[in-house]
Amino acid sequence: MSEQPSTPDTSSMSAAELSAEVLRARAELAATVDELSTRLSPKNLAADAATTAKLAATDAGAFVTGAGLPAQPGSRARNAKIALGVAAGVVALVALAVVRRARR
Repeated sequence: MSEQPSTPDTSSMSAAELSAEVLRARAELAATVDELSTRLSPKNLAADAATTAKLAATDAGAFVTGAGLPAQPGSRARNAKIALGVAAGVVALVALAVVRRARR
């Protein structure tokens, strides 16, 4: 988002200048609200989450095949480790289910 603009000295402004300043501030506020609502829409949040999950899966696959974890940014390596942990947990649960079923 944009930086905080300095507040103009309104004591020496005419009514027309004040009105123009109010309209400018209103337009800036509307643009900020539009940007926030776009950024925080469920559709965009879901798309961002899907992209992050796909990238984590790709990075985890690269680690398994010997390419190592990504160096930058740190969140990619963390997400890949989480994906590897989830995959290991699923494998452990499946193995446990198979062993239990074999004992019956």
